[in-house]
Amino acid sequence: MTVTALPGAGRRVYVIGASRGIGAAIAQAAAEDGYDVTLTSREPQGPVAEVAAELSAAHPGRDFVVHQADTGDRASVAALAALIEEDEATYGLVYNAGQSYDRLAASIEADRAAELMEINALGFMRLASAAMRPMVRARAGRIVATGSITASYGVSGNATYAATKGALLGYVRTLAVEIARKGVTVNYIAPGFVETKLIEPYLPYREKMERQIPAGRLAQPEEIAHLVRFVLSPLAGYMTGSVLTIDGGLSANLINRRP
Repeated sequence: MTVTALPGAGRRVYVIGASRGIGAAIAQAAAEDGYDVTLTSREPQGPVAEVAAELSAAHPGRDFVVHQADTGDRASVAALAALIEEDEATYGLVYNAGQSYDRLAASIEADRAAELMEINALGFMRLASAAMRPMVRARAGRIVATGSITASYGVSGNATYAATKGALLGYVRTLAVEIARKGVTVNYIAPGFVETKLIEPYLPYREKMERQIPAGRLAQPEEIAHLVRFVLSPLAGYMTGSVLTIDGGLSANLINRRP
């Protein structure tokens, strides 16, 4: 019987923001495809350590590493960028770090908006710049940014968050064009409402939210992760600069939203 090697054999994926929710699910999906995984979190001794331990137990002989990284801190990002750039096994970078900031546009605090831009967009730009170097040398790699449908649609109270995710999208598309001939793809995942800690402030309005979603429910983190899993795969080599919307039909239904 012929044994086919998993697509990730000998390759490493860096999952930025992997302690819970979508990031943890992405790390699990990457592990199932044979990748070694570096999981990052601001608190390396917290839940992310438990995720790494579970992966190590489920996939013996593979390498699952936890690295402390705060995407809002430039020195911390620079240290992680150096690690990624020097790692010749670097094949995937999945940027799942992000924070929200709910406030009407007229009352946005500039310092807080700048902090959010650092976390949601600039951190990705710095890490992607580092990751593309070993990827280009190998002429193979996948860069993935977890964005949001708010980058393309006006949502009251989400001006800063949408602006950061819009900046992320613009960078993804431009980078994708610049390195497409090098065997490296760059794509943008645009989820709607996902059952994670990020949406906890909205849970009192859950029924109203679900009525606006044609699918009638919130997404599960594993559903986002398996889309990322495809983007990381060899068969996704012709898809780059793409916005992959996964929102249960919410953005398709914006004109016909029910009260």
